[in-house]
Amino acid sequence: MSIKIVSSTKKRRDNLKKVFAIVDIETTGGHAGANNITEIAIVLHNGQEIEGKYTTLINPCMPIQKYVQGLTGITDAMVAQAPKFDELAENIFNLLKDRVFVAHNVNFDYSFVKHELALAGFDLDTHKLCTIRLTKKIFPNLPKYGLGTVCRELNIMVNDRHRASGDALATAELFSLLIKHDTSGELAVMIKKKANRYLPPHVDVETVENLPMVPGVYYFHDKAGKVVYVGKAKNLKKRVTSHFSNNKPSKQKQDFLREIHGINYTVCDSELIASLLESIEIKRLWPIFNKSQKHYEHQYGIFMFEDARGYMRLGIDKKRKLLQPLITFSLFADAHSTLWQWARQHELHPALCFLDNSEKVASNLPDVASHNAAIEKVLASAQEERKTYLIKEPAQNYILIENGKFYGMGKIEDERLVTKPHELKTLLTPFPENEVIRGMLRKYTERYPGKVVMLG
Repeated sequence: MSIKIVSSTKKRRDNLKKVFAIVDIETTGGHAGANNITEIAIVLHNGQEIEGKYTTLINPCMPIQKYVQGLTGITDAMVAQAPKFDELAENIFNLLKDRVFVAHNVNFDYSFVKHELALAGFDLDTHKLCTIRLTKKIFPNLPKYGLGTVCRELNIMVNDRHRASGDALATAELFSLLIKHDTSGELAVMIKKKANRYLPPHVDVETVENLPMVPGVYYFHDKAGKVVYVGKAKNLKKRVTSHFSNNKPSKQKQDFLREIHGINYTVCDSELIASLLESIEIKRLWPIFNKSQKHYEHQYGIFMFEDARGYMRLGIDKKRKLLQPLITFSLFADAHSTLWQWARQHELHPALCFLDNSEKVASNLPDVASHNAAIEKVLASAQEERKTYLIKEPAQNYILIENGKFYGMGKIEDERLVTKPHELKTLLTPFPENEVIRGMLRKYTERYPGKVVMLG
């Protein structure tokens, strides 16, 4: 049932030039991409007091999950005869469009309302304000900041908990209390800062605003301090902010934002160093929200051996502890492609590389001496891949590749030591190598040969 807007006083507090819409919704499930709103309540607030309210059940046109029915008390039968959202969309849009959208964990409510309004043809683009974040600023010592805990700690009565009207009215009372105790102007600051529109509720605006605009690696932490995501950036501030802009109503994005409670970072002197460190940290920390690079590497190698007839043979096998491959790969397909490339380049017989074992091909083998001479050319080419060199980066940073493998990196202030490999290694931080790093360095040296300093 809808309740008409009830007019009240038109007074405005001089230092608050915005009017507010305090919103709470109930839904069929936890994310907007695959669920719909079952109830909405909007409390209009002028910065001093409530001036009107609106609430209605909504037919979501889909079943309500059982655990949600148990939590809210809203059943499929209750919403069966309620209006659909598109029937209410114009009225809801008009209530919200000129006001600051306020909610406890605002990204959740805003994502649903914006999504459903968009489906109905309305583009909601308003300032957002999260009462979780504002409460943390004004009452910083509460044990938790969920609506139930906050209301209990601040003696706010909640009637009809987990229903839109009850929670919206409780949030409105909390909002009035926050304004009353806002002696340092936190509300005005939050409204003014655009970054606040998209930030997760547990991340301070200052944390993001103070990020440097330089290359580096950033870390998102959960409430226990555990790293849940690692990323690299050419510009830390710009890249981190991009995670929180134009939030899509997907379960993955909402879960991601909900888990972020803190941000940390490491400044790097170049984008390449940041890329290497990102790969190292993903492998070390195995963050839950990183997808790329987070896989176990089943390495393959191209091995050489002599058969009973005297032919030097090449073949692909999984990397083994006691055998040294000519070159390694994370994927069998990459190893197979490279071996075919070698065979064509050096005119190797496919059957002697286990590439074509058909009877016709295998019966027409070259003589041992000419084949083994071609294999010697392959070995010389592979040896080139195992050279030792440095990559010189800005601010006296060096990356060492020793015998074709990534050793480590660091700053070398006395560049006379660059030509002394043994002393050089004591100044660098060693790191574990992985296939992503190998490929990254291979492409980088091909693109920027002038940054390579050969050793030995």
